[in-house]
Amino acid sequence: MKRILIIGANSAIAVACARLWAGRNCEFFLVARNASKLDQTAADLRARGARSVTVHAMDATEYGAHPAMFGHAVGALKQIDVALISYGNLPVQKVSEHSTALTLKEFETNCTSVIALMNVVALQLELQRTGTLAVLSSVAGDRGRASNYLYGAAKAAVSTACEGLRARMYKAGVHVVTIKPGFVDTPMTKGLALPAALLAQPDQVAQQIVRAIERKTNTLYTPHFWQLIMFIIRNIPQALFKRLGL
Repeated sequence: MKRILIIGANSAIAVACARLWAGRNCEFFLVARNASKLDQTAADLRARGARSVTVHAMDATEYGAHPAMFGHAVGALKQIDVALISYGNLPVQKVSEHSTALTLKEFETNCTSVIALMNVVALQLELQRTGTLAVLSSVAGDRGRASNYLYGAAKAAVSTACEGLRARMYKAGVHVVTIKPGFVDTPMTKGLALPAALLAQPDQVAQQIVRAIERKTNTLYTPHFWQLIMFIIRNIPQALFKRLGL
């Protein structure tokens, strides 16, 4: 039985992960912005065998609300075995290019709020000297592309923060998993013209995430073929890459 904190608990990937854990009699503390949807997620997990489910509505960009939320989480769970941070937004690059305010707002959603929450969670796990923090980043952070460099820059910062935090927490017996999904069939990718062969289902991604947490994987590319794809993309010479306009 694990005690699990999920921030961004209404996201398709988070829900799929939680359903896998619910069948293992786990306890949950779920955090998301939409309270009514959060209640539906909680009811679903209870029906699937969750030992207990506590919910907490919060906008992750409201930094002042982080300490109270986390205090409630520790009070409900007593100890956190797994913390999963799994939320984000896919900005429209062309729109953001014409609005500094929107650019900063999207960066806050996808990066600074995530890193702020990582700090809060890390302090508790360091105190416990046990536990795993898993953070959703993206393959988009592996290289700046003309078509989505705002989102990619945010995720690159998250991935770098995870790498540094993993090194910091190692001596405390705490593990940090960086999760880098490719294209996943979620509301965030709805309406995008994506190759069917590259579009993964949330259940498939969730199975790999849960396994990576159990195995204490450092960085998970999911589905796994994205590791090769991004290796190739990272190694395209800059002189050619800027002409491709990817």
